[in-house]
Amino acid sequence: MKTLLKSAPVQSALAWGLALYVRLTLRTQLWRVTGAGHFAEVARSGEAVIAAFWHETLPVMPILWRVAKQQGIGPTVVLASKHRDGQMIGNIMVHLGLGLVSGSSSKGGAASFRALTRLLKSGTNVAITPDGPRGPRRVAAPGVAQLAGLARVRVIPCGAFASRAITLKSWDSMRLTLPFGRAHLVIGAPIALGEGGWQAALPAIEAAITAAQNEAAR
Repeated sequence: MKTLLKSAPVQSALAWGLALYVRLTLRTQLWRVTGAGHFAEVARSGEAVIAAFWHETLPVMPILWRVAKQQGIGPTVVLASKHRDGQMIGNIMVHLGLGLVSGSSSKGGAASFRALTRLLKSGTNVAITPDGPRGPRRVAAPGVAQLAGLARVRVIPCGAFASRAITLKSWDSMRLTLPFGRAHLVIGAPIALGEGGWQAALPAIEAAITAAQNEAAR
């Protein structure tokens, strides 16, 4: 059974089924969106942007792509670990309308980093979970700030929370969204790297993502 579950056809079918569940579940939520104008401002500027949020919010965060598209934001790619679980999440995101770049800080990191930089410079947006794929929870790894510095783009901190969800016993305490609840998406103000470079910006990015998440949960 375990071998069967690891097979490519089964993994593909699971990703499709889970993407369908996420799509249908999000449609049943009563949504409130705060800060959509920040995406509109970025769209008017013609710049690409990095949307950053904590790994625990992945099941509810696909609403972000819909709001971004409504505000004029163009194509977006997501970074997913090359590990089987990471690829499953990445393939779910593909079914939800995002592009996929495979890699992580430990495996394929340099190549994926270069690919993301090229995409941002060409106008493609990037969605990233700075504490993924293994944590620590709500601690931003340097990559998000380094990427923003290399590509010379801003970071938009985001948070989302659904009232009805099951909290998983995972490193990130991920919440699996259930149907027919209330949900809140928070889009923070874009963060630009200052003269201090990525090292100075990283704590501000981390704090802003947590602030957006806490606001969404209130």
